[in-house]
This record gives sequence, C-alpha cells and structure tokens, in this order.
Amino acid sequence: MARVENLFAVEGKSIVVTGAASGIGLAIAEAMATNGAKVTMADRDEAAVNREAMRLRDAGYATSAMTADITQDADVRRLFDSVIAREGRLDVVFANAGISGGPGFLRTDNSRNPDTAFEAIADELWDRVIDTNVHGVIRTLRAAIPQMKKQGGGKIVVTSSISSMKIEQYVGSSYVVSKAAVGQIVRQVAIELAGYNINVNAIAPGPAITNIGGGRLKDAAARAPFEKVNPMHRVATPEDMQGAALFLASRASDYITGIHIVIDGGLLLGQAD
Repeated sequence: MARVENLFAVEGKSIVVTGAASGIGLAIAEAMATNGAKVTMADRDEAAVNREAMRLRDAGYATSAMTADITQDADVRRLFDSVIAREGRLDVVFANAGISGGPGFLRTDNSRNPDTAFEAIADELWDRVIDTNVHGVIRTLRAAIPQMKKQGGGKIVVTSSISSMKIEQYVGSSYVVSKAAVGQIVRQVAIELAGYNINVNAIAPGPAITNIGGGRLKDAAARAPFEKVNPMHRVATPEDMQGAALFLASRASDYITGIHIVIDGGLLLGQAD
C-alpha cells in the first residue's frame, strides 16, 4: 500500500551529504536524520560540521561528521571508504557542496560592473569555481558509484541550480557555467547508470538564504531585488529543499532519473506582479 510513511521512508538508510555544515546541505541532513536515516555529514569546515552533527546526535539522531574537501580526491575517497566500512552500504548520496562565482555583470540597480565583466574574471576564480562545483561533483560520483553498483542500486542527488538552465545577470558567469555543466553531468550519468538501478537526479534551487556568496542574501536589502521579481516575492530558505530531498531519497522516486526538480518560487516562469 502506498502509505506516506512507507512511500517516503528513509529510515535506516546509509546517507552521505557533502557541504553539510550549513545551508541546504544542513537542511538535507536534518531531514534525513530526523526521519531515521544514518547520516554522514561531510564538510571542509571541521568545527561547523562537528558542531551540527553533535547537535543532531544530542537530539537522538544517527549522525556522524567527517571533514572532507571535495576539491581533494584523497578526502573524497577517504570519506566514502569510511562510510562503506562502517555501514556496509551506501544508499543515498547528496552531492551538495558548492561555492559562489561572485556577483554578475549587472549590479542589482542594473548598472554594469566592469570588475565582473566576462573578460575581467580572474583565472583563479574560474579554476576555483569549476574545480569545486564541477570536478567536486565528478569526484563525489566517482567515489560513490562502485559501491552502488556492487550492492545493486542506490540514489544520487546533486544540488544544481536554476542557473543550469537560464542566463543570469546578477550571478557570476563562472557559477552559471559550472551549474550548466552539473546539469549535463546529471543527465549523462543518469542514463549510464539506469541499468544498474542507480537513480541520478538534481535539486535546482533559485536564490536561497545560505552562506554561499558570503551569505549576502541573509541581508534584507540584498534580498529585496530578488524578492521583487519572484512571483512568490521571497527567496528560498534551505528548508524549502527538504521535501524534494526526501522524495528523491525514498522509493517514491524509484522510477525517476535524470531530472531536475526546480525549487524557485516560480522564478523561471517570469515576473508576475
């Protein structure tokens, strides 16, 4: 019977979340843990990820913390080797960790910013964003896939962005390019792994109140231009991602692969009023 408590169950699943110390990653880890999953929270911020994992453990949930930088292959391999050795399996991986590419070519007053024009973007920024957002996802998937093949299936959920499917004036070009690549990675890997019973999907948020970009959307004045053009007149919170995360981690999504669930308050539809 398709009862909600069974259809969306994640209880007992071995789940890894990268970028889990704050923002969307933390919200996903909380959603999984509070519904009975065994969650390994990974982040390069050792103090923060240990603090958050301990907070959830103290509340009675099965969480553990690991320090891992997704730009370092050895870190990623160590993370997954540890989880597999401890849990014996790997049911769901949330490849969530990512960084901002800075502001776009327009300021929020629609004036042009010469410092963020395409030709002015520093090689160092391009390298850092692509290495984290693109190669970091690739490293994470490459480390997870062999175990999922071995055990006969699993679920991979990548945090993408609506920037993977639209142009951006207020978001840095390096970020947009990186997320476009992530979108194609999800589709490419999904078709390759479908025959192994491994689902590969993505969550695609619009602007969200997180620490990314220095946490600028935590400031009401910075949020205002984004809220104005959104049909719901607000930006996302990390908690807005939890429902889709539970769906994609559970058997409710067993016959879904290669898709992006857009969570943007209708922003892709255009401005309403």
